[in-house]
Amino acid sequence: ENVPLKEDIDSYFRREVLPHVPDAWMDREKDRIGYEIGFTRYFYEFTPLRSTEEIGAELLAMEEETENLLREIVRG
Repeated sequence: ENVPLKEDIDSYFRREVLPHVPDAWMDREKDRIGYEIGFTRYFYEFTPLRSTEEIGAELLAMEEETENLLREIVRG
């Protein structure tokens, strides 16, 4: 369970868990105190994808550059 940080664990357990599962119990040795912040949720900014035409043009340019480099290597 994720218990709100400012709420007492025992009262939360009695109110939210026991009405649904009367024989439930807590293993207090596994308690962890902390807070989870979903950074992606708050700080992510969507970057639109490039168009297929733009990617295709870049691939063709890289292919041409590679061919030119190979020609230079073969010529010596």
